[in-house]
Amino acid sequence: MTEPVRDRLVSLRRSFHRHPEPAWREFLTTARLVEEIRAIGVDELAVGPDAYDPADRMAVTDDDLGPWVERARERGADEAVLERMTGGNTGAVAVLDRGEGPAIGLRVDIDGLFIEESTDEEHDPVDEGFRSEIEGTMHACGHDVHMTWGLAVLEAIAESDFSGRLVVFFQPAEETGGGGCPMAKSEFADDLDYLLAVHVGLDHPTGEVVAGIEKPLAMCHVDATITGTSAHAGKAPNEGANAMHAMGTAIVNAYGIPRHSDGMTRVNIGKAEAGTASNVIAERAEMEAEARGETTELMEFMERRLERTIKSAAKMHGCRADVDVVSKSPRADSDPELQALVSEIAGGVEGIEHVLPAADFGASEDATFLMERVQQDGGLATYMIVGTDHPTSHHTPTFDVDEASLQHGVDALVGTIRELEHRHPVPQVDEMADVERAEAGE
Repeated sequence: MTEPVRDRLVSLRRSFHRHPEPAWREFLTTARLVEEIRAIGVDELAVGPDAYDPADRMAVTDDDLGPWVERARERGADEAVLERMTGGNTGAVAVLDRGEGPAIGLRVDIDGLFIEESTDEEHDPVDEGFRSEIEGTMHACGHDVHMTWGLAVLEAIAESDFSGRLVVFFQPAEETGGGGCPMAKSEFADDLDYLLAVHVGLDHPTGEVVAGIEKPLAMCHVDATITGTSAHAGKAPNEGANAMHAMGTAIVNAYGIPRHSDGMTRVNIGKAEAGTASNVIAERAEMEAEARGETTELMEFMERRLERTIKSAAKMHGCRADVDVVSKSPRADSDPELQALVSEIAGGVEGIEHVLPAADFGASEDATFLMERVQQDGGLATYMIVGTDHPTSHHTPTFDVDEASLQHGVDALVGTIRELEHRHPVPQVDEMADVERAEAGE
């Protein structure tokens, strides 16, 4: 690790890619990040419960975390760091405090997905020897790239004459919407003037940058359990209360929830399980679902309708439904002032050939918690996309990135941070109008 991060972007990304860990299980990942951050040298480093209040976490898993901790230990994770993450309190925040100047936040996510990575020899991670070593899990959304960007940017700013405060959030549990809220509520989000969040790809090609997303969908994850009464399916089916039948009704009716005239809404039942045998009336059924909306209010409309639909379907079949909203995230749009600045900087980065000032997102992201927090406190936020050629879509077994985008992301982010330092305070919309009127002599 004596070699600078900027000289090993590819190898570092591939190292993260080999060891994906899903939400609230990012033990080795966090330990590796801490090791790299300490080598860079920062003014403050907080891990797990020192980075946020564990009580603010969402979508916390009930699974046994022991095997994940032991796997991290076997792969050399620092024991003291593992101890800090007891209970699945993963993730870290690194702070550079370098005197007078703006307070700038950078958010990158660190979790993997429960996806089995392809073994096809034409899949580059297989061909070049960095396929996931943890069966059933994969970095199928580019978070390995995001972590690499976070470390490289932190190093570049640490070695510069930057004046101000840089806070890098290495956020866990993005894929379940569980980690953004605690990071946003933490003291490290206090008094930030600017926040940059970033994602790789999202169907934008290598050499293209989106300066800020618009219309991210507010989202909630919902778990539901339907409890009925078992019975013999042949001898006495009338004595049962069929949880599976209730679940089927709930699924059909959920997709029949009316769309809303105020904007886009979405609902999906992504996982459903029930029953024990063909001759037993199922007494228990479980579902994992989600609802989304173009605004936070529309998402909450869909959330209420989804909960009512599930409970009504259960009651219709003589069952009971328990519905739990395990996580949610609001809508937050990028600020045009930051979009304009990012556009200007990214346009001058070598290898970036096309800059889009804005693009509709169409998906959901819990970085919106941090964006909303900064905006409510009077700051500016944007969510950038750094394009990459990927052979298949995100969240697929053959997802991969064009590693040329690693340098593009670092240069665009570092350039933006330094320009924010020099231009601070960046005029906001109403202030910009005043400036334009003054320049016009009005």
